Amino acid sequence: MRQKRTIQGLGLKKLGDERVLQDTAAVRGMVFHVQHLVRAEVVPEEPVLRKRRSSSPTPPAQAAVEQGKKALVNS
Repeated sequence: MRQKRTIQGLGLKKLGDERVLQDTAAVRGMVFHVQHLVRAEVVPEEPVLRKRRSSSPTPPAQAAVEQGKKALVNS
């Protein structure tokens, strides 16, 4: 149950989901606890802040390029 909540906390919902998160101590700790369930790699991409859902669809935001970010793939 704890691992499932950690996976949800990382923003992963289904098998094959991918997320780009900032490389912080909190994210590293969460990835460490579920490292047997996810694959993490460093990517040169800034995480995009997601807006809250609204009734009208919004266009996707473009990401700025920056080193030291982690991409998570739920495998």
